[in-house]
Amino acid sequence: MDVKVKAESSPLLIGDLSRCTDASPRSLRHYEAVGLIRARRAANGFREYDPETVTQVRRIRALLAAGFNLAAVATILPCLDDDAEHLQMCPDVAAQVRRTLGSIAEQSEELMRRRQEIERLIGS
Repeated sequence: MDVKVKAESSPLLIGDLSRCTDASPRSLRHYEAVGLIRARRAANGFREYDPETVTQVRRIRALLAAGFNLAAVATILPCLDDDAEHLQMCPDVAAQVRRTLGSIAEQSEELMRRRQEIERLIGS
């Protein structure tokens, strides 16, 4: 669901941010707790997010979907270009990406080995 941001400078409440990004309020609070996003507290105690936080949360979710954990996301986020599609390969990011790719390759090989074993057991 794509929710329009009220105005360029209008803060978003957690529900608004959740609808804009498809991230649950619980996830947003967690991202805030680990320092990935920031919120101000209004006089009533509600969290208020800058409209730019929508982009930040979408980037976080894309990196998580790619298989990075939150610690890796924290390393990678500062290296994203404004277009959010390309990484500036600073040394920390390059190392993290290589480790993640290696882990994916290992998992893929293990799944293939399991598949072959199951096929052998059932006589395929």
